[in-house]
Amino acid sequence: MTHNSTYMKAVTIPSFGTADVLRLDEVKIPEPGPGQVSIDVAYAGANFAEVLYRQGVVDVPLPFVPGIEVSGRIRALGPGVEGLSVGQPVAALTIVDSGGYAEVVTTSADLVAPLDGYDLSLETAAALPSNSTTAFLVLDRVARIEPGERVLVHAAAGGVGSQLGQAARQLGAGRVVGTVGSVAKIETARGFGYDEAILRDNHAEAGEFDIVVDMVGGPARRSSLDLLAPMGRLVVMGNASGAEDVGISSNELWFSNKSVSGFNLAAFSEAFPAQAGRALRRAVAAAAEGRMRVQVEALPLERAAEAHRRIESGSTTGKLVLTVGGQG
Repeated sequence: MTHNSTYMKAVTIPSFGTADVLRLDEVKIPEPGPGQVSIDVAYAGANFAEVLYRQGVVDVPLPFVPGIEVSGRIRALGPGVEGLSVGQPVAALTIVDSGGYAEVVTTSADLVAPLDGYDLSLETAAALPSNSTTAFLVLDRVARIEPGERVLVHAAAGGVGSQLGQAARQLGAGRVVGTVGSVAKIETARGFGYDEAILRDNHAEAGEFDIVVDMVGGPARRSSLDLLAPMGRLVVMGNASGAEDVGISSNELWFSNKSVSGFNLAAFSEAFPAQAGRALRRAVAAAAEGRMRVQVEALPLERAAEAHRRIESGSTTGKLVLTVGGQG
């Protein structure tokens, strides 16, 4: 902490707009409520969700401190919290109330994963709570993947895409294909568990799949439905393209024995915190044991606007995290 015991450093969204609206400010240090912990933040993940908050796509109260995932050490325990201790290194989802772009954040104790006993840096740990947890939940809990099934993932070189291919492989998928937006990202995607990486413009020729995961939207969503085999599942979890919504006929679904599901990590974590926490701990164990690779690049908290610009441009591969307190 670089400030007094009442205020801390944080990046805030004072008004909706471009990345330039982000401001380094001083805000009051939050205290944990019942069932919560507060965390001295070492690193905070940078995500497309926070871009949506900043743009005003998600209606949040201003000024707002974004940040849906962190790593650090537990600062204090709220009433009723057991099994965690002050000073303990953790990774945590802060997605329900946000606030991770700050020196201290509070979150439900259910959404915390202890790092004790794992050979995992805090920098890497900050990259796991959102994307790696999502990968396991989407494939296991939503798509209900079966051994040998064929999986197609759009935006395979991005933060969550880089984890979905590896999770699919661990969960027994037979064929795992990823799409990317540029030739430069093909080799990157291949390094994240995909049997094949292809340009998104060519995905209609990729064959038939049991599961398609789409966070891109637009034309890819409509054509992805066409690629599903009978009893196939399309999981919708974003609209990174910013395209208009795609209408899907319910009559078409029952005629073809296909289904469409949605997944939103924030809503899931709020409704089912214990399940989200279990998936987070599963992701931490997989990364620590070398079964889940995360490509991480750290930027200082003061460069949060740069992180947002890079995420919006679609030029990032792997994961960006913001250094708040550091500590390794």
